[in-house]
Amino acid sequence: MNKILVFLTVVIPIFCSAGSLPDPNLTPGAINLDVTQQNINETICVPGWTKTIRPPASYTTKLKIKQLRGDGVYHSDLGASYFEEDHLISLELGGHPTDERNLWPQPWDSPDGAHEKDVLENRLKRLVCVGTISLKEAQDAIASDWIAAHQKYILDARKRRVNAD
Repeated sequence: MNKILVFLTVVIPIFCSAGSLPDPNLTPGAINLDVTQQNINETICVPGWTKTIRPPASYTTKLKIKQLRGDGVYHSDLGASYFEEDHLISLELGGHPTDERNLWPQPWDSPDGAHEKDVLENRLKRLVCVGTISLKEAQDAIASDWIAAHQKYILDARKRRVNAD
């Protein structure tokens, strides 16, 4: 019972302080100007393209540690391994690879953590590449409130499929 209380009073608030959504003043998102609606078939829609622009782990790890150790909203006493240095606008949606306005430490395993956002990023990329939504629409949805976008493009889409069957 004591371990549960420690978890509820210490671990959960630490995860929540890092937040499921980034601080919009620090991390509003930034786009890669080399990716446009006109060239998605030569950039983001090409399998493996993001590997060509992904920053090295040495860069993102250094930034993550700086953010987690700082005095700001991303401060956390948890170790860096509890977080992914995430691109708010993902590389597969034309997000800027190294601009700090597009990078923040996102918890891995919180209910609205990095794993859930990864599912959304992949779904939005598929929708952009088949022409269902525009690149800008996907970028705006994920940058403004990725949790709401997850609800719309993942959870609500699942409900519609189940109800259609």
